[in-house]
Order: sequence, then structure tokens, then C-alpha cells
Amino acid sequence: MIAVFAVVAGTALPAHAALTSAEHRAVLAALDDEYHAQATYRAIMERFGAVRPFSNIERAEISHAAALIGVLRQNGLSVPANPYLSGAKPLAPVPGTLAEACALGVQAEMANSGLYDGRLLPAVTGNAQLTQILTRLRDASQTKHLPAFQRCGGGGQMQGRGMGGQGRGYGGGRGPAWN
Repeated sequence: MIAVFAVVAGTALPAHAALTSAEHRAVLAALDDEYHAQATYRAIMERFGAVRPFSNIERAEISHAAALIGVLRQNGLSVPANPYLSGAKPLAPVPGTLAEACALGVQAEMANSGLYDGRLLPAVTGNAQLTQILTRLRDASQTKHLPAFQRCGGGGQMQGRGMGGQGRGYGGGRGPAWN
């Protein structure tokens, strides 16, 4: 039996029995979701620059993927490369404006909750460690990423901030001057 030892958010988790087939599929699906988010946010930054929240959240997605990769490696399972960065799986076109990119981020993070609650967490209910890891990933999406995307493009929620309160957010409506 291969043990699992994972670190998520600085918390070491104790060893657990080998993954079941359903747990393995859940980890791979979660990893694919993290890979997709990372590649999407990177593509957005290639167009608009390393703007927040995309720069911060892309780093978080890399960290989330690393936690899942750790689970796979601890179980002696192969780790797939990011198929979205290699072009093996396509990405949707990058939105035309930063506000549209923020709205895409909101949609993606909301869909993420459905994936975790509807499919991934039910697949690992017998594994407390995976339940903890996946719950933390879902919670980061909902409590950190979603609010950040809502602030960046949520219909005026940034008004009154930056550029002397001109109501156009950071950069004064001239693009990605948020760093």
C-alpha cells in the first residue's frame, strides 16, 4: 500500500491508504481544473499584463496544482503535464477587455464550486485527507478568488478607488496599471 502525505496551506496531513480508482479520478479532475485556470489566467496576463487579481490567483492555482501533484506522487501515480499550456487541450479565446476577463473569472470560480460540491467531494467521502485537501481548494476559490474577481470587474464595485476616486478603478480606465 502506498501512503499519501500532502501539504495544503502549510498543514501536514498524516499518511492514508492508497487511493481508490474514484479518488484517483477526482484528483485528476481537480488537477485538470487547476491547470485550466492557471493557463486561462496566464493567457489573460499575456494580453493585459501581470495585473491583479490574475497574477495573484495564477500563483495560487500553481500552488493548488502542487498539492494535488503531491498526492499523485505520494501514491506512485503519474503526473500529467498541463495540457492547456502545451496546446493539447484548447483554451477559450481571451476576452477583449479586462472587465470581461474579470467576469470570466467570476463565472469560472462559481463553476468551480459546482465541480467540487457536485462531483469531486462526493467521490472522496471515505478519504478524510482528500476531503480536507479538496475542501480547502474549493474554499480558496469561493472565499478568495471569487471575491477578487467580483471586485475587479463587478459592475462598478471598484469605483472610488485609485486615481483620485474618478470612478474608473486602478489605472484610471487606461488599462492594467494595478500592480
